[in-house]
Amino acid sequence: MKILVTGGAGFIGSHVADGYLGAGHDVVIADNLLSGNIDNVPADARLHLVDIAAPEFDLVVATERPDVVSHHAAQMSVTVSARDPGLDARINCGGLLNVLQSCVRHGVGRFVMISSGGAIYGDVPQRPTSEDVAPQPLSPYAIHKLTGERYLEFYRQEFGLSSITLRYGNVYGPRQDQHGEAGVVAIFVGKLLRGESPTIFAYPDQPAGMSRDYVYVADAVRANLRATESDATGAFNIAGGTPVRTGDLFRAVQAACGTNVTPAAGPARPGDLKENWLDVSRAEHLLGWRPEVSLPDGIARTVAHFRERQSAATAPA
Repeated sequence: MKILVTGGAGFIGSHVADGYLGAGHDVVIADNLLSGNIDNVPADARLHLVDIAAPEFDLVVATERPDVVSHHAAQMSVTVSARDPGLDARINCGGLLNVLQSCVRHGVGRFVMISSGGAIYGDVPQRPTSEDVAPQPLSPYAIHKLTGERYLEFYRQEFGLSSITLRYGNVYGPRQDQHGEAGVVAIFVGKLLRGESPTIFAYPDQPAGMSRDYVYVADAVRANLRATESDATGAFNIAGGTPVRTGDLFRAVQAACGTNVTPAAGPARPGDLKENWLDVSRAEHLLGWRPEVSLPDGIARTVAHFRERQSAATAPA
């Protein structure tokens, strides 16, 4: 199949592109490189430098005629969305609609949408949280991701666009941005390898930090492959299925880095959830997917990747 990966120069999207290529598919990438990195683009994929919200995106779909669109392009920071809800809406709603219109116009057969199990549910009391729990989004990012899911259902019913939504937990691994506002594992690893002190954000009644559900990027890639090959519809949680507090995560990363740094403490940021723990049984039953990489193993792989990059950057020419 020919598969178009939006955001395929980004952290997760580039790994997904690698996974599709490894499975024998023809891969096309659409990315504006504002947050993506051209070095992430697989050599065997064709790259179109285009914004998903631009009229020119339609020409990419019209020219390439993909069988499947895997939609990873997004504004991905909860904090940024709270500061600039309009920016988040333009990308995560307006951009999605532009992509969906092109899919309908040019006969795309399957649409894989990436949503957020790490933000969309809000601080609901049901934990682990299944897809049957009504989302209570607490940030513009989560609101717009939920809105995108509703649009996807409209396009399925109105135009017959076969679609599936993957609600990621907190995905981590190689290529994640060490300097961004999202991706705490990469941020911790980057700071510790540079000898800096990371900040653990926490609510006053949770000094050990908030809980999150982490999933290694290779497991997210396998979920995309299963979703693409399946005819299942609706939303699926893709996560580790285990809650981890930020303080515990920091200690695990510090042990893998072999450092001894005292973290700084900071207040919770706008939109930060207190608890997040996802039920992944639907993905196991209907997609045949479950997480395979443990958190210690995933952290070790991530640290090894960034150590290698750091060594390459400091090696004499």
